[in-house]
Amino acid sequence: MIQVFAFYLFAALVIASGVMTIMSRNPVHSVLWLILAFFNAAGLMVLLGAEFIAMLLVIVYVGAVAVLFLFVVMMLDIDFAELRAGFIKNFPLGILIALVLLAELVLGIGAYRAGILELGTPDGSAAPLVGETNIESLGALMYGKYLFLFEGAGLILLVAMIGAIVLTHRDLGNTRGHQNIGKQVSRRPEDATVMKQPTIGEGVEL
Repeated sequence: MIQVFAFYLFAALVIASGVMTIMSRNPVHSVLWLILAFFNAAGLMVLLGAEFIAMLLVIVYVGAVAVLFLFVVMMLDIDFAELRAGFIKNFPLGILIALVLLAELVLGIGAYRAGILELGTPDGSAAPLVGETNIESLGALMYGKYLFLFEGAGLILLVAMIGAIVLTHRDLGNTRGHQNIGKQVSRRPEDATVMKQPTIGEGVEL
């Protein structure tokens, strides 16, 4: 009985949080509602026995992605009037994209029910370990059968991170206030600024 109550509670909160994420006018409030949706989705995963996915939702999505969104939104000086104007301007395009995605979803479900699509069946190679938890079974599979694919995905993410840094790097050589370390080290003593204490009425020697 408690499982059924918890399921409907988490499901209702996920749906309500998702709706409020879209409908909130303040971006900060939208991110906070998104965080609440992630927490309740993690609760649903715990009820299903997928504690690893629940942990990923809390650690990765809430602890990293959503918090990053929150800090970026709070640090940026967002003009809400301009933001709403852009939303209204792009509203027809968003409706068109939503209709295309809905049509694809309906066609996919129709093809599946008609028997045109055949889903793959498990061959038993990815069966969970007997007497072990889901996390241990997933770790054995990820670092065993799919080790090279897992490492390849890590390399791709590393290349993407380096590419993002290179694309956003700015040359600060001509920026005011930027220190040229090489020029400072190679400075001659005669080029240095000398402190003078002239007497009153004699002026300064240039």
